[in-house]
Amino acid sequence: MSKGFAGHGITADRTSRRRILRLAGGALTMTALGAGLTGCEDELATGGAGSTPPPRTASPEDGKGTEDGKAPAPLWTKSTSAQTYGDNDELVAVDGVVIASGDPLAALDGATGAERWSLPGGAVPGAPLLLGAGGSTLYLASGKYDGNVIGYAPASGKETWRSHLGKEYRQPRPVAVDGTQVYVIAEILEADGSSRTNVIAALNSSTGKLAWKEQRDLGTEQNGVHAAVQGRYLVYTDFKKNLTVRDTATGKQVWTQKTTKTSYGPFVVHQDLVIVPQGQRLQAFALSDGSEKWSVEAEKFTTFREPTILDDVLYIADSGRTLRAVEPRTGKKVWQSTALEDAGAQVPRQFVRVGSTLYGATDLDKQGGVHAIDAKTGALRWTFNDESGDFHSWLVATDGKRVFALHGKKLHALPG
Repeated sequence: MSKGFAGHGITADRTSRRRILRLAGGALTMTALGAGLTGCEDELATGGAGSTPPPRTASPEDGKGTEDGKAPAPLWTKSTSAQTYGDNDELVAVDGVVIASGDPLAALDGATGAERWSLPGGAVPGAPLLLGAGGSTLYLASGKYDGNVIGYAPASGKETWRSHLGKEYRQPRPVAVDGTQVYVIAEILEADGSSRTNVIAALNSSTGKLAWKEQRDLGTEQNGVHAAVQGRYLVYTDFKKNLTVRDTATGKQVWTQKTTKTSYGPFVVHQDLVIVPQGQRLQAFALSDGSEKWSVEAEKFTTFREPTILDDVLYIADSGRTLRAVEPRTGKKVWQSTALEDAGAQVPRQFVRVGSTLYGATDLDKQGGVHAIDAKTGALRWTFNDESGDFHSWLVATDGKRVFALHGKKLHALPG
């Protein structure tokens, strides 16, 4: 995996508390916005007022925005088939294309926005888009709900790998991947067709054969699992406040412990640590035995959002609109910024970095969008918002040259 990607938790299911609240709010918002949103999509489709501008050439200075602090104009904007729920693994940029979870699953050319390939029923709506080592394979749960896990070449959309866990299991979902294995969670079917337990398994990423499988404890759920792989450790959290580490070679549990707060979003791993936000505290545990190595506390009545590690720096915001850069080995502060609070800006929950600029994607639309932040100081440079009023959360991805910002069904390519 590319640097900064392997440490991100990956969502196995899309029924998190955050998502339920988001969808409930979205239903109310859509009632008020229905006609306006339809009009926007019609304009994009017909080329009327507000239609997609032609691609333009990026300038080396584009990432800094305009002199008055406004965001740069998109290189291109496209209407997509995206069906996302705001999780970080629903938008990826790799091999010259950008792909958003949806039906059909479509890959757009990163430079022009032109469609490269399309795959009807290619992915389960809201499913994670998992990239193998070097981005060579995109792993998906089959959109046909036939029990298959399939690998595709991102640049062409051609199938390159397929595996089937077995008829006794239902809805296997890939949750993590490393250089040799794809890790899935699936329901164990009872004789009457019901399911009360689930299994975690490893599939060989060359042959598709089962490497190992382990039944999880009774009472655990298939839903709400976030996972990441670091060397010999497979790490995951769930809605039952479990933080669990397994051996990637055997599947045997190395250790498990209860977290103080339910983890609804991704965590990160770095070297020999797993770092998990738990309400007001950000805690780092040793992968080998679960012992706590450091912790950072936010202000009273504030909670940490999802962390991201980029270029060996951990970036995280809290609900009080404080943004932090932290040394992940020690938890020591690199810098702390109140620029978001000063600007009345919404809190980012996903980050990518291009050069000296950190790009943060926020929930929902009001005072949000994609923030461009100075990666060395935390200063807010500008905020991009398409002003569509769409209730969906923003998602960001980068190919190292451009930043792709997805908002509902609109995908924007911003100069990096």
